[in-house]
Amino acid sequence: MANPKITFIGAGSSVFMKNIVGDILQRPALAGAEVRLMDINPTRLEESEIIARKLISTLGVPATVQTYSNQRQALDGTNFVVVCFQIGGYEPSTVIDFDVPRKYNLRQTIADTLGVGGIMRGLRTVPHLWSICEDMLEVAPDAIMLQYVNPMAINTWAISERYPTIKQVGLCHSVQGTAAELAHDLDIPYEDIRYRSAGINHMAFFLNFEHRQPDGTYKDLYPELHRAYREGRAPKPGWNPRCPNKVRYEMMTRLGYFVTESSEHFAEYTPYFIKEGREDLIEKFGIPLDEYPKRCVEQIARWKQTSEDYKRADRIEVKQSKEYASSIVNSVWTGEPSVIYGNLRNNGVITSLPNDAAVEVPCLVDDNGLQPTYIGDLPPQLTALIRTNLNVQELTVRALVEENREHIYHAAMMDPHTAAELDLDQIWNLVDDLLEAHGDMLPEWARGTRKQRVA
Repeated sequence: MANPKITFIGAGSSVFMKNIVGDILQRPALAGAEVRLMDINPTRLEESEIIARKLISTLGVPATVQTYSNQRQALDGTNFVVVCFQIGGYEPSTVIDFDVPRKYNLRQTIADTLGVGGIMRGLRTVPHLWSICEDMLEVAPDAIMLQYVNPMAINTWAISERYPTIKQVGLCHSVQGTAAELAHDLDIPYEDIRYRSAGINHMAFFLNFEHRQPDGTYKDLYPELHRAYREGRAPKPGWNPRCPNKVRYEMMTRLGYFVTESSEHFAEYTPYFIKEGREDLIEKFGIPLDEYPKRCVEQIARWKQTSEDYKRADRIEVKQSKEYASSIVNSVWTGEPSVIYGNLRNNGVITSLPNDAAVEVPCLVDDNGLQPTYIGDLPPQLTALIRTNLNVQELTVRALVEENREHIYHAAMMDPHTAAELDLDQIWNLVDDLLEAHGDMLPEWARGTRKQRVA
């Protein structure tokens, strides 16, 4: 059987690349894969090449590695495209996305998906994703894009809007990660859990969450989740002591369903938890303000040590990660079916959401590609909350597709958290300041000074 060609755009994200390549090469049908690493940072690219070669040596597989600084060359004739870059990086862009809103007393936690931070990241990111699509159409029209970049929903929506023939899926680990967290909270083995989730990226909900019984039947776990939260047994401490995960449990008591993205994310997707003058809410729910910059600083410091360790090591430990990429590649390449959670254009899969929105649903994967499963209507309260996020996503996509700067302001105006904290003049001035601060990180049409608004 022929070996797949797998291209990583943004391969300088070395830890992520290591996990995906390690997953892929542990699958027998993919062990001879041609791994193509592309990045614009030569230092990071070299580090990733060293890691990839040591993975191959550790596993004793016949895979090969090639490196590229030219995106089009890296894509030529490839079968799969894994996208994992961050435009603007921690500095300057993430710092800008937090520092400028803070001047308006608009506080954030992660700022990579929604809100003014998510909007700005979308404006920075989508044009580069579109450039990959253009090259794919020319040199790899049948390849599948596995897109791991935030803001996931905005990116997926924008790609399907401008390049509808590109085969793409947005991938996140929030669904399977949250299912494992809840299993841990209830002291139930993850392997004994059955669930079904649907919605949009970072705001999907477990429509079913069940425990397999010895007799083969399934028990609904929602009553136990409610009981554990009420009695203080859940949430249990997680990997990050700054993030106690109380927001999602509280929202479950109000909505009846558990959301698939973390509490630190969810706190800024709604207007209920981060409010000026309400430090009681911050304390009660353990809202980790400015969490993402803290993680970035920690990750940068950790990577300095990790990269040196990898360079010195003869072998690199390989563990299976929880990412879906290798499962997708294996199923498409061999025909062996699998089920993953992916982000794709809705096209009527969730009937209570717009057809052109990017939705996150269970997908069957085999040699026919990715096939989303039908969901139907979501419960009305979930649909209503999701729509508040779709408003921001849609207007950001419209701004990009139409090169309409005014829609950037409209997107910020509709954001639930921003609108709860700032008045209209503040929102407009904040967007101006962000656009100016990001400068040439943004597409040219979004730069410059706003024309005087007509009263």
